[in-house]
Amino acid sequence: MSQNATSGNKGRARSGGAAEPSAERDKPWLFRTYAGHSTAAKSNELYKKNLSKGQTGLSIAFDLPTQTGYDSDHELARGEVGKVGVPCSHLGDMRTLLDGIPLEQMNTSMTINATAAWLLALYVAFADEQGASRAKLTGTIQNDIIKEYLSRGTYVFPPEPSLRLIKDTIVFSTREVPKWNPTNVCSYHLQEAGATPVQELSFALATALAVLDTVKASGEVAPEAFGNVVGRVSFFVNAGLKFVTEICKMRAFTELWDEITAERYGVTDPKHRLFRYGVQVNSLGLTEQQPENNVYRILLEALAVTLSKGARARAVQLPAWNEALGLPRPWDQQWSLRMQQILAYETDLLSYGDIFDGSVEIKRKVDELKREARAELKTIEKMGGAVAAIDFMKHALVESNTERLRQIESGAQIVVGVNRWTETEPSPLSAGEGNIQVIDPAVEAEQVERLKAWRSARDAKAVKAALADLEQAAKEGRNVMEPSIACAKAGVTTGEWGGLLRQIFGEYRAPTGVAKAAAEVDGSGLEGVRAAVEATSAKLGRRIKFLVGKPGLDGHSNGAEQIAVRARDCGMEVVYEGIRLTPAQVVRAAIDESVHVVGLSILSGSHVPLVKEVMERMAKEGASDVPVVVGGIIPPEDEVKLKSFGVAAVYTPKNFQLNDIMAEIVTLVDPAAKAA
Repeated sequence: MSQNATSGNKGRARSGGAAEPSAERDKPWLFRTYAGHSTAAKSNELYKKNLSKGQTGLSIAFDLPTQTGYDSDHELARGEVGKVGVPCSHLGDMRTLLDGIPLEQMNTSMTINATAAWLLALYVAFADEQGASRAKLTGTIQNDIIKEYLSRGTYVFPPEPSLRLIKDTIVFSTREVPKWNPTNVCSYHLQEAGATPVQELSFALATALAVLDTVKASGEVAPEAFGNVVGRVSFFVNAGLKFVTEICKMRAFTELWDEITAERYGVTDPKHRLFRYGVQVNSLGLTEQQPENNVYRILLEALAVTLSKGARARAVQLPAWNEALGLPRPWDQQWSLRMQQILAYETDLLSYGDIFDGSVEIKRKVDELKREARAELKTIEKMGGAVAAIDFMKHALVESNTERLRQIESGAQIVVGVNRWTETEPSPLSAGEGNIQVIDPAVEAEQVERLKAWRSARDAKAVKAALADLEQAAKEGRNVMEPSIACAKAGVTTGEWGGLLRQIFGEYRAPTGVAKAAAEVDGSGLEGVRAAVEATSAKLGRRIKFLVGKPGLDGHSNGAEQIAVRARDCGMEVVYEGIRLTPAQVVRAAIDESVHVVGLSILSGSHVPLVKEVMERMAKEGASDVPVVVGGIIPPEDEVKLKSFGVAAVYTPKNFQLNDIMAEIVTLVDPAAKAA
């Protein structure tokens, strides 16, 4: 998600005066579409089509095995290959993915974190093959691991070695790929996990400080060059529907970053202190009900990050209107791209300075956000910084998300078409077959066969030597980037790179935030469900025990966490072990814990194969009588499939009343209801 400099102050209104049209229009931001699916070849075809339609930068979505350092034939990759992005197992996949796209001329964003060093190595290796100058490559790797621990879940290694890998990419990029953004501090997923504007500001800035402090402490960058490092730190933010607040949040971000880089790091060049950011507007608020309303939501959120020139995004990617239903089609993505183009070229937005300069109300809100964010930053600093505060921040996000859902459930926060004005005419946009993109199930087997062929054709001795050098670099503290590039050129796979570093650095389990989430005390309609839990527990002879499981590689745990918290508040005993479990591990936990009900949360589109395996394993264990419920972004036709496997209930984003879900689960467990 590559971000260049914000527009800065050029063309801003004079103090106290009205904004005036500029003699020349500003250049528009980069137009992006977050894309990638199925195979490298199909994704390459999609990229070329999008570029021909006026997209001005690439934004590559990788599948979950690639993001978590597994090859496509790993046990945990089963059902996940090509689902949420494109598989990239080796240099051959990268060649196919970017075939015919001159990298010297392309600004490429790669949403990759735990394996960011490896994907950058593959990209640079292919650029070398193209004969491109490394000094001319422009783009970004997200490379923000702390938010992965907090919200997105594609982490692999513990914090210390993860920050070391980020440091290595920054040091390498500063010297070798100076126009590249080697880290893209991402508050987007914090808001998706329920963060308030103050939390989004403070948690993201705390993360940036942790990264820069690590680079500075390494001594690998000369003091006089540190400003260049700061200047290549970019951000990736979210924009929700609280329109005025979001504008003010972005202005607060720009002002706070300018202060921090000057005061904490002594950066004197104003260009290096610019808050450079890209954005994808909010996906959390996209609704399954009346999804056509999402078009207006997306437009308003886009305005929040483009109207204020002094805090304008330099790269924008918009979700599609139907993402709450499933994977968007090329036409859906085109609709979002056209929205950006109309905003940039048909309006006079880019003809004026900052239209909010001089606004008393905007300044008041910006100052309020800055004051509260500074206070939260001080709290995190007292704990020892972002890494030491991971548990604190995770707990805070779970509580904020819990409160957000309570507001929607109670009707205090109106969501059109969801909790108000739910009557609707049938939508011709979302009716019938083909209304979402469906990944061919054969894709996974074909990718695995290509991977096997790649392994067979490469020079095994060269692979062994390259991995040995990477191992030594990792153990000795040498920068891993050049050894990783050598591995890429030798034919090493994503799983081999990730597996080697897992052996050296170990793996990490992030906190869930569930145990420490504040218990519900005011009832909020829970009295009836609590009474039902008590009555059914009495019939069972022990408290209802509910296993919440996340099979597969999907790391988006927000929904699972909220279900676990609400079940606990209803009086159930909850077993929740976090993300990234195999179906075998889920079933083993269900048997060992003697649970009464199993709830599976899968948001990656891999629900059919994963749920099928869970149900088969439950049957083999003699536990077919234990009801299984499933939640996720599940199309109606897949719901039918899941129920044919024996799933008792399926929940999608339209089921926002968590108390109703809890009541249904109690009924499923009730011995009297089962007997009836």
